[in-house]
Amino acid sequence: MNDPIQELVGSSAAETLAPEAGLFANPDPVLLGRALGTALMRAPLHPGRTFRATSKAWTGLMRAGMTTTSRALGASVEADDKDRRFADPAWNENFAYAGLRQLYEVAGQFVADLVEAGDVDGVAGKKAAFAADLMTQALAPTNFPLTNPAVLKRAFETGGLSLLRGARNFLHDQAFNDGMPRQVDRSGFELGENLAVTPGKVVFRNDLIELIQYEAQTEKVHKVPLLCSPPWINKYYIMDLAPGRSFIEWAVQHGHTVFAISYRNPDASMRGIRMDDYLLSGPLAALDVITEITGEEKVNVVGLCLGGALTAMLIAYLSATGRERVNSVTLLNTLLDYSDPGPLGIFTDPETVTALEQKMERQGYLEASQMRSTFDMLRSNDLIFNYVVSNWLMGEDPPKFDILAWNADSTRMPAKMHAFYLRSCYLENELARGELELDGVHISLKDVEADVFLVGAENDHIAPWTSSYQSTQLLSGDVRFVLSSAGHIAGIVNPPSKKARYWTNEDQPADPSLWRQNATEHAESWWQYWADWMGERAGNQVKARAIGSKQHVPMDDAPGQYVRD
Repeated sequence: MNDPIQELVGSSAAETLAPEAGLFANPDPVLLGRALGTALMRAPLHPGRTFRATSKAWTGLMRAGMTTTSRALGASVEADDKDRRFADPAWNENFAYAGLRQLYEVAGQFVADLVEAGDVDGVAGKKAAFAADLMTQALAPTNFPLTNPAVLKRAFETGGLSLLRGARNFLHDQAFNDGMPRQVDRSGFELGENLAVTPGKVVFRNDLIELIQYEAQTEKVHKVPLLCSPPWINKYYIMDLAPGRSFIEWAVQHGHTVFAISYRNPDASMRGIRMDDYLLSGPLAALDVITEITGEEKVNVVGLCLGGALTAMLIAYLSATGRERVNSVTLLNTLLDYSDPGPLGIFTDPETVTALEQKMERQGYLEASQMRSTFDMLRSNDLIFNYVVSNWLMGEDPPKFDILAWNADSTRMPAKMHAFYLRSCYLENELARGELELDGVHISLKDVEADVFLVGAENDHIAPWTSSYQSTQLLSGDVRFVLSSAGHIAGIVNPPSKKARYWTNEDQPADPSLWRQNATEHAESWWQYWADWMGERAGNQVKARAIGSKQHVPMDDAPGQYVRD
């Protein structure tokens, strides 16, 4: 049986790695209601389509009536059990519940068909479809105690205690969790104790970042050091999660001198911080420190999601300014071409971005809780209503899980930088078109000639793998693309296990579907493949390095101070 928590993480709440999350913090600025209303009002203007939708609904209702009657008379009727919401046997065995489920499914399909009949083009049409789906999910019979057989069974078995516990959870979440059901129990997770525990020291700090250097765990290390560039929208320790599940630990144990950036959590005082500042005071400043400590002129860089985008900007910037300081690049679930950004593209139209800019201008940043709301609603069955049922109706406590605990520990976004990112990348796609300007320098990915290891995840809806694959057509160096199993986060937190899978293909056609069609499957983690690839690009073995230098004296123990803000 599949682990439901792992399946959830594959698509999930853990995936708050993208700053566009805040665009759905308030559904009004996203204009979902307006889009849905427009589609429904336009449906009568297309009588043929509306008639077909109505006829389909009547047919569905008649079929539901017949199967419900058959069940009531004792007949066995096969049902689709793929929807986990209806996993309780009563949804198939009890004719009343089976009929209710069918009515719900027919009604949901009818609303979707009416929206399609409205024939609204572009982003507005996608918003209307999304809003209709969200409304349908919210009205599922499983979300209400009297129409959910599992809830009633649990109440009977516990003598009503489950309902009392659910009411307690509901009141707690109203008071302390912005009215949303909690997804994780964070008690028992402590930074430096069972999360972010790879030994190391902070060796540099400025107003934006702390740079951590990790203790060597091998007698000898590769000559070329390794910098981990995390996304600035989340705490860096997704790359150093828990022992045995830490990518940083894996790299250290494979003989690399590893450094990692930890970003400061922005507040209103950072409203004017620009993308230029993130480049110059972030990875570029880190390269200066690493060069001084190790004496090496070049560094290997691993960038995750937005940290990968900034890494690509960095190496293009260095190429444009005549400084070759990066030896190789690993980009994990990273978008460089935003022409097809997946589901999040419906929240990056000009009107929505303008509304978000106005909101950020007032407070100086985008609040972390607002960003989480987007991904909750993007995966509302898994990330909202799943916990409505388990926490509020069944009276269960949320699970303890390290990735979800990390996800709940998210950060804010400074207004000016966030607005620049959304407009320059999502709206204008300037990075892919070679028109992005940072620090007064026009940068082009075609100038990037370093070896690149690209990783996409097959179930990633934040950075769809077919879109991250497009980077193979943008970069000029020796590019290797690897497709991992799972989703945006579980595809990266992917240590060796029996479930791990990845795919490779030496050819890189422009069409990602052709790449996948001829790809070879490997029954292991891509971490193992990466270790070999990186080992070939990390130089000879030298004596393990001490932490810091006279100029950069070690300060706090890892994970440092900024991660705790």
